[in-house]
Amino acid sequence: MSDRPVALVTGASSGIGSAIARSLAPTHDLLLGGRDETSLSLVAAELPGAQAWPFDLTNVASADLGPLQRLDVLVHSAGVALLGPLAEASPADWRTTFDVNVFAVAELTNLVLPQLRAASGHVVLINSGAGLNANPGWGVYAASKFALRAYADALRADEPSLRVTSVFPGRTATPMQQDVRRQEGGDYDSSQYIDPASVGRAVASAVLATPDAHITDVMVRPRPR
Repeated sequence: MSDRPVALVTGASSGIGSAIARSLAPTHDLLLGGRDETSLSLVAAELPGAQAWPFDLTNVASADLGPLQRLDVLVHSAGVALLGPLAEASPADWRTTFDVNVFAVAELTNLVLPQLRAASGHVVLINSGAGLNANPGWGVYAASKFALRAYADALRADEPSLRVTSVFPGRTATPMQQDVRRQEGGDYDSSQYIDPASVGRAVASAVLATPDAHITDVMVRPRPR
């Protein structure tokens, strides 16, 4: 790592996470977090100043962070979406969704709070339109994203030295969206969705805002085509 600010991006092996990494690469050294070491290494190889940092986000411990001396930006991009009527949601569906979308976020943030406080750093949480409106068949996922929004608001209030930004993308052309469309029983047409690079640029804009500005909420919607 150089003297540049350091950003840790979870879910960086593909989709929105890798797009955020690419948007931050010109200004930040990067730690690419996630489970798939091979995919993370491929993304890291494209970006000077980036390194893969594989770990299980749902079972993270201080030992996984190694000698992390500096952290300026933490981007939570990893997530899961399990769809279906609430009456059909199993306890395992609820646990899996909240483990990844909420509990892992809270635990990782707590582990790196000393570094973030020292840097007067920035936490970015990739939420969803489902974190603003709950629709039929999306109850479990929406509940986790509403919780994530509340977590971001509480973190902002508890840690006034930090900037905390919630990002609410609409449907985005990612592998996760392909799986969502499969669960919905519909076709996947990437041209109808937001380019992940657009979300990445929105995140970079919030991160690179001048020190006097605190961008708390960013909404990104696909334009009709």
